[in-house]
Amino acid sequence: MGWWQIGTDTLAGSGFVLSPLAETVASLKTLHAGAATHPGERGWLVRHLPAYRERLAAEPLDALLVRAAIGPTWNADFLTPTPLGDRERSFEEEVEAVRATGPADAVDQLAVAVGGPVPEPLRSARDLPERLAGVLGWVWRETVRPEWARRRRILEADVVARTALLSRGGWASALDELCPGKMRWLGDGRLQVNTRDYPPRSVDRGRLLLVPVTPATGWVSWDETERYAIVYACSGVLADAAGPTAPEALGTLLGPARAGVLVRLGSPLSTSQLVALTGQGLGSVGRHLKVLLDAGLVRRGRAGRSVLYEWTEAGAVLVAAQGDPRPGAPRGGGRSLC
Repeated sequence: MGWWQIGTDTLAGSGFVLSPLAETVASLKTLHAGAATHPGERGWLVRHLPAYRERLAAEPLDALLVRAAIGPTWNADFLTPTPLGDRERSFEEEVEAVRATGPADAVDQLAVAVGGPVPEPLRSARDLPERLAGVLGWVWRETVRPEWARRRRILEADVVARTALLSRGGWASALDELCPGKMRWLGDGRLQVNTRDYPPRSVDRGRLLLVPVTPATGWVSWDETERYAIVYACSGVLADAAGPTAPEALGTLLGPARAGVLVRLGSPLSTSQLVALTGQGLGSVGRHLKVLLDAGLVRRGRAGRSVLYEWTEAGAVLVAAQGDPRPGAPRGGGRSLC
């Protein structure tokens, strides 16, 4: 297994970061795989996969580059630069790190990703970083930017949920849940980042950045001695923006919008998370929660600075009586894939 030795100063300086570039890379990986994991993602893939394939068919060298950069166990480093983490940056700012890669370095990194010699014509090309930045730019403009505001709300909601988990169970609990089954806290400052047979790495300086993305993928990356990033998939209940469907009878009883709030509260969620997931306004969600609280169908509790809502026993019974709509368990996902 691959694991990092995390220093106390590094852990103390760690935090969550939103990255438009990481979201775009994750979306590129989904387009490359041609497979989705939840209804919302499937709809997005149906809309954009034909145009993506047409884009690569028109540029065969770009198609070869993407296949080489997304390796089976290792991404080319210049595909997944580590976020700076000092502030949230735009996609245009972040993608400059891809363009800044030297052509020879790009070929060396592709060799690691493919696990052998880089085939022609990639090996002789002198514009691979610019080409990859161009592909990422297309994915951003055509498939991510039009819905970035919604995705950003989902990412913010995930950060709220992780922060609440951190406040309840500490860093060990929060890190264990990033990539279930692959990442876990081993104790003695050791964090397993994947299940592959890679040598341990000392992370005793710099910052540890936790970067959520909505597609079901993840990876780790680092900028030597300064920044280390874990890119992880949002938990399933958040990543699937379509969410569970309120049964018709429950919608008739409570009203469709209020029922849509209730069915999502099988797991604790904040008001801001519910706004992101339902698409309803803050005032509307607040009014629905007040009615559900007064009716004894949900309860609220505090986790750090966040107020979270979840079913009471009565709420759980009511939803179950209509057919429990809760989605499956949260799912998890550079240099190596987490």
